[in-house]
This record gives sequence, structure tokens and C-alpha cells, in this order.
Amino acid sequence: MKKTIQIILLFLLLNLSHSLSISSHDTLSYQKVTVDPSLVFENPRLRNAYIALQAWKQAILSDPFNFTANWIGSNVCDYTGVFCSPALDNRIRTVAGIDLNHADVTGYLPEELGLLSDLALFHVNSNQFCGTVPRSVQPLKLFELDLSNNRFAGKFPTVILRLPSLKFLDFRFNEFEGTVSKELFNKDLDAIFINHNRFWFQLPDNFGDSPVSAIVLANNRFHGCIPSSIVETKNLNEIIFTNNGLNSCLPAGIGELKNVTVFDVSFNELVGALPDSVGEMVSVEQLNVAHNKLSGKIPASICHYNFFTGEARVCLGLPEFDDRRNCLPARPAQRSPGQCKSFLCGRSVSPRPIVTPLPPPSLPSPTPWPIFSPPPPSPVFSPPPPPPPPVYTPPSPPPVYSPPPPQPPPPPPVYSVSAKMTQQ
Repeated sequence: MKKTIQIILLFLLLNLSHSLSISSHDTLSYQKVTVDPSLVFENPRLRNAYIALQAWKQAILSDPFNFTANWIGSNVCDYTGVFCSPALDNRIRTVAGIDLNHADVTGYLPEELGLLSDLALFHVNSNQFCGTVPRSVQPLKLFELDLSNNRFAGKFPTVILRLPSLKFLDFRFNEFEGTVSKELFNKDLDAIFINHNRFWFQLPDNFGDSPVSAIVLANNRFHGCIPSSIVETKNLNEIIFTNNGLNSCLPAGIGELKNVTVFDVSFNELVGALPDSVGEMVSVEQLNVAHNKLSGKIPASICHYNFFTGEARVCLGLPEFDDRRNCLPARPAQRSPGQCKSFLCGRSVSPRPIVTPLPPPSLPSPTPWPIFSPPPPSPVFSPPPPPPPPVYTPPSPPPVYSPPPPQPPPPPPVYSVSAKMTQQ
């Protein structure tokens, strides 16, 4: 009995030692920022925000546009890219959002970011951040997390699955790899953008449990089947599987996706025929199944009795092609001009741009608040062509060289943060 008690006590001491070690490690990790005693803060949360932001500033190796140049002093709400608002629990002012989009900053995300207890929006797209997502952010109240177009790497950051309030997830155009946790599709998200990484896995059976309205998995290394549960995704508006290794048939019940406006499974290895139910996708505006191994006939249901206004010329030569009862100019048996005008003027047209497989798609923006409009990543331009050979005129003056044409300017970034951010 005595020996049993000694073993239990030893076990408890080991656990206590381990807990103290973790606590000590976390405390030490926050001690690299020394707070000047002369600084005055409105409240303890802004003091914590100061520690977090100063630690982040130390973790930034390059800031070519001086976004963090004014990250000095106790008034963190005046820092560039930092947005404050009243806290939800006691209305004191606190840091609610960070937006460093398109800053071209190089660095990493430090553990101290976990001190930003009221952070709801975190947007750092189009920078040079590397590493991964720190585990300390797990208890944060993040609503939007945009890490797109950076150099984050490693395995899928499972810490994001523990963020209790997350609705919008975007870490496209990074270097994450490996499998994606099936828990992602059980999480109450509205948008998932994880395209252009190195994920390699088979879509899980619980894919249809996801409540998302937009999901983009393009340009990864997914393989296997499109799960039949996809037809159970009631909220889905846009789905893009472009350029993966999917090699199954399309589910027969695909027509159950009544709300889908964009359905793009191009550049895969899909086989079999297009299901007849495709014509029941009554809201679809862009259907792309190109560059697969599909066979059989094109279902008549998607060719006629709609309101299409254009068609590919190659389709006109297909046997038994039927495009009646649409709004196609110069084609027989179309709807009346009045019907077409009424429909085309009155229908709800998605403001989202058409998504193309390559170059990278211009991704859709989800609708009313919370307004999700992930800005496209900075375009990658080809270097300018070399100058042409010199032009000589007699007598031989010095050669005149034509300068290379300037690079086209990048498109203006589109930011989507909370209303307060927009006003900033």
C-alpha cells in the first residue's frame, strides 16, 4: 500500500513539474519584450496588445514599405494596420483587427500574438511570412483568418480547427503540404480557400457535412473520388476542384446542388458520363468539366430550356445538338425577346468574377456581412523583354536604344474587413 502511494505521489510530482515547465516556457517566451515603466495604457488588454505587437515587430526581418515604422509607444490603436473597437464583454477599447495586406513584409508569426485576446480579423495576405501558425492563437476569437500568398509551410495547421469563432479561412498560395484534417469539413465555416498548396489526400466522406457557401481546393494533389456526400451540402454556392487528381465519376445526384452558381472540376481525370441531373443545377452560371476523361452524350437538360446567351461553335456540330428555348441570337426556336429581357434583368447575378484554372483563379467573394472578399494574390509578372538592337542612321551617330516597356501596374487590392476597417 505504501509503495502504491509513493508511485502515485511520484506521478503527481512529474505532472506538476511538466506543467510548471510548460508555464515557465510560455512566460519566458513573452519576456523578450520589455515594457517601459513610463508608458501608460488605457487598460490591461492594450498593454498585452503592445507586448504582442512589439514581439511581432522584432520577428519582422524586412519591411520595405515601413508599415511598422510607427509601431512605437503605448497608443497601439494608432499603429498602421491595427484597428481597435470596444470589447464585446465589457466595452473597453481593445485591438479587434489587423490588416497588413500587400505590405511585402518578411518574417514570422510569434507566439505572443496569442495575447491579442479580442482579435477578430487577421489579414496578412501578399507578404513573405514563413513558418506556420503559432499554437498560442488557439483561444482567440478570430472570425476571419487570411494568410494567403505567403511562404507558410509545413503540415496543415490544426490549431485553426480550435478557433471557436472562425468563419472565413484563406491560406491559398502557400507551401502547406500533407493531408488535410477531415475535421475541417465539420467546422462551422462559411468559406474555405486552401488552393495552390501541396496538400495530398483523398476527400473524406464527411465532405457533405460542411456548411460552407464557397470552397476552393484547386491546384493541389487531391486524388480519388468526389464523395457522394457532396450533394448534401445545402449552402454551397461555389465549388472549385480545378487541377487535382480526382479520378472518379461525378455523383449521380449532382443535380441536388440547387444553389451552386460555379462548379469547376476541370483539369482532373474524371471518367464516365455527365449525369443527367446536371441540368437540375438551376442556379449554375459557370459549369466547367473540361480536360477530363468524360465520355458519352452531353445531357440534353443542360443544352436547352434555359436562358443561355452564348455557346461554343464546336457544340453546334455535335450530333443531335439541341439548344432550343434559350436566349441565343441567330438560333432557331429561342425564347421571346421579352422573356429574355425580363429574366436577364431580373435575375440575381453573382458579382463574383469568372474563375479560370490557369493562371490562378480570381476567387469568389462571399456575400453580405460578414463581407468576405479575399483579395487576389499579387500577380507574378514576367520580366520585361530585352531592349531591341541599336538603330543606326548614317553617318554613324551613337546608337539609339529603345527602352524596355514598363511592367504593367498590379491591380488595386480589394480589402474586405469589418465596417470599421473599411472606414479606415
